[in-house]
Amino acid sequence: MDDGGLKAIFLEQQPMLRRLLVARLGNAEDAEDALQDMWLRIDQLAQRPIAQPAAFLYRVAANLATDMRISAGRRAARDTAWLDDQPEASQVPNAERVLAARSEWQAVEAAIADMPERMAIALKMFRIEEQSQRTIAERLGISVSGVEKLLQRAYRKLHDHVDRRGEDRLAPHRLDCERGMSTRDR
Repeated sequence: MDDGGLKAIFLEQQPMLRRLLVARLGNAEDAEDALQDMWLRIDQLAQRPIAQPAAFLYRVAANLATDMRISAGRRAARDTAWLDDQPEASQVPNAERVLAARSEWQAVEAAIADMPERMAIALKMFRIEEQSQRTIAERLGISVSGVEKLLQRAYRKLHDHVDRRGEDRLAPHRLDCERGMSTRDR
């Protein structure tokens, strides 16, 4: 059968093909897309002899509908997986949180810079480089117990530095009576 014959049969069977595709795909828009695909493929489909062209077109329509459903299912699964991997709005840092985090990191860096050298080295090796206390002890030439004590003092210095910084930030917003002044001193 030549190209013109298959196109004529397609045009004749188009209403029934549309109903088949709507039933298989669930909506008219997807059925129209499938019909368009079929129309564009007729040139390729007519290359070989076809004994029953109408039955052939129905089989092509059914196969196309199956391919479209499988593709839609994969697309939905991919989109769902992508959405599941996205952080919730509360987890996405806003500008204020980013600035606060930078400020806190600068405070931590300043506190580490104020520490004695061995204490800062021990803290960086343990918390940032994730080295074991034994490795730190060997590098610094002290015992594991000495490393534990250095880390405890480092944590205390960090905590004190951050607390002082927090007090300094709140000071301008405190009432006079909260700063230690009595009402008579005003």
